[in-house]
Amino acid sequence: MKISSAEFVMSNSNVAKCPNEPLPEYAFIGRSNVGKSSLINMLMDRKGLAKTSGRPGKTQLINHFKINNNWFLVDLPGYGYARVSKKDKKTFQKYITEYFQKRKQLVCGFVLVDIRHDPQPVDLEFMEWLGMNQVPFAIIFTKADKLKPAVIEKQANAYLKKLTDSVWEEAPPHFTTSSSNRMGREELLEYIEAINQDFFKNQ
Repeated sequence: MKISSAEFVMSNSNVAKCPNEPLPEYAFIGRSNVGKSSLINMLMDRKGLAKTSGRPGKTQLINHFKINNNWFLVDLPGYGYARVSKKDKKTFQKYITEYFQKRKQLVCGFVLVDIRHDPQPVDLEFMEWLGMNQVPFAIIFTKADKLKPAVIEKQANAYLKKLTDSVWEEAPPHFTTSSSNRMGREELLEYIEAINQDFFKNQ
C-alpha cells in the first residue's frame, strides 16, 4: 500500500462524536512508553503526524487520521503507567473500552508491545479483554532494532507461547517492527490493505 495522503481529522473523548463516515478503522494502542507515535509516523511516512514526546502518556484523546481518503488510523491513549492522575486514568479506560465495544467502523485493533521486555500482565489482560469482547486484533512488537535477530525471534515466540498457554487456542497475527529502520512497515500496510479490500467488497 502506498500512503498518498494522511490528514488529522479530530480529537475527542466521546465515542459518539467520532467521524460518522462508513470507512474501516484501525486502532493503535499500547502501554504509554511503547513507541506508538513513532510507529504511526513511520507507517504513514510523515514525521510529525502523531505527536511524539519524551514524557509517556502524551496521547490523552481518541485521535482520528484519515488515510488515502478511504480508511482511518485511530491513535488511542496508552494504558499502564503514564504520569496522569488516577481520575484521568479512569476516564481514559472508560472511553477506551467504550470505543472498542461501540465503534462499529473498527475492523482491527493493533496492540503494541515492546519486544525487549517479558510479557507484562497489563498487556496480557488487555488482550484477554479484547478476546472476550470479540474485538479482532493483532500484536505489533516494537523497538526490534534494539535486539539481534535470534533474540527477536526468541522474545516473540515466548510472548506468543504465553498467550496460547493461557486462554488462546491460536495466537493472534503479529508483526515485528522498528520505527528507526522501518522494519515491518510493508507487511503491516499489506495486512491493512487486505482487510480494506474485504471490507469494501462486502459493502
